[in-house]
Amino acid sequence: MVWKTLDTPEWGCGDLDEGGQQASGECSMPAKKKAPPHPVETVGLDVLEDTLSFYIRSINIALSRDLDHRLEGLDVARGTGKITTLLLVDSHPGIRPSVIAQLILRDRSAMGRLVDQMIDHDLVTRRNAPDDGRAQELHITEKGADLARKVREIATKQSSDFFAGVPEEDQKRLLDILRRVYRRTLGLDQ
Repeated sequence: MVWKTLDTPEWGCGDLDEGGQQASGECSMPAKKKAPPHPVETVGLDVLEDTLSFYIRSINIALSRDLDHRLEGLDVARGTGKITTLLLVDSHPGIRPSVIAQLILRDRSAMGRLVDQMIDHDLVTRRNAPDDGRAQELHITEKGADLARKVREIATKQSSDFFAGVPEEDQKRLLDILRRVYRRTLGLDQ
């Protein structure tokens, strides 16, 4: 058994002089160690434990962080809506910003800012629609098409890697459920 004395550092008795003697006469009891915080493994989630929205939001954050890491340095990293916009413009030449806004749940002004950013990065172009001079169409640039190819590969691999521990049948079932909720949210299944 080791006994602690007043000159052990835990007692906080000040500095020792060159000869190892107490330099100041003030001593204090050692600070009590605080009880450890609740370990994450033991914390219950309260009512959130049984709410889908909590898990969807949490997984969305984790997925977004992972995807942003994989897309680091590309013009579509960091932010929401850029990847979907890029892919939709690439696969649907002439698509209108209002259609994309509806699909990514954005309002007109937010969609306008997003398109402006993508134009500034030379990923898409905006043209007046030939059938309606007030409407706009979006078209992919060569740089945007190259980026879309890279993003498709990265996004597909990321999804596969992220959900690798979930059996394929469960993934298909979950995708089907989420697709139906998404379509209902957009009013597409009426």
